[in-house]
Amino acid sequence: MAPGVDERWGRVVLKLSGESFAEPALRYGIDGTVVARIASELAEVRRDLGTEIAIVVGGGNIWRGLTGAGAGMDRAQADTMGMLATVINGLALQDALEKVGEPTRVMTAVQMAQVAEPYIRRRAERHLEKGRVVILAGGTGNPFFTTDTTAALRAAEIGADAILKGTHSGVDGVYSDDPRTSPTATRFSEISYVEILTRGLKVMDSTAITFCMDNKLPIVVFDVTTPGNIRRTLEREPIGTLVS
Repeated sequence: MAPGVDERWGRVVLKLSGESFAEPALRYGIDGTVVARIASELAEVRRDLGTEIAIVVGGGNIWRGLTGAGAGMDRAQADTMGMLATVINGLALQDALEKVGEPTRVMTAVQMAQVAEPYIRRRAERHLEKGRVVILAGGTGNPFFTTDTTAALRAAEIGADAILKGTHSGVDGVYSDDPRTSPTATRFSEISYVEILTRGLKVMDSTAITFCMDNKLPIVVFDVTTPGNIRRTLEREPIGTLVS
């Protein structure tokens, strides 16, 4: 049975990887159909549930800083390029959301006034209170930090009730091993922050997990590519994995 309104989260941060914007077969670029589906689902849940939603977007479908660093590029430079890639994804999502009538603001930690608003915590909270979807791009504005860490930081700053970590590539939660390569991998319905860290499970980077543990921020890991899963997660249906 779906929980009552009082059991739902009032404000969440949805973490979307850059790859979730890409055509599944390619895993790079932006697939307009995929982005439109995500936008449609977000608009529906905003209208029906009234949940305040902030979205942290990645940029791995365009550029990943670790890839550049692995090719010999300066890591800080490569990460800065990755932060700019997240802004491109943020603008694409904003366009798709506005096409379905959802008021949206893109805020970025990297200053670019002609493109998006600067990230200011109180302004972001005000946008959410007014019923706007807030897309948080540009990472933390600093190299060496992932967008997972950005999601954890922003969730704490704006007083979110939970982080929803949308996965892709057919992985629908936290597993004991990689389910794509290990037939014996089992999915956890719930798992603790400490167990993730001690097992070395690749859910979010260790900085993000530790930050969420210190700030008592629950994380729900779920498959965002399955239609309707955003709503199911917000309605607290037992899909994916709860990390707490």
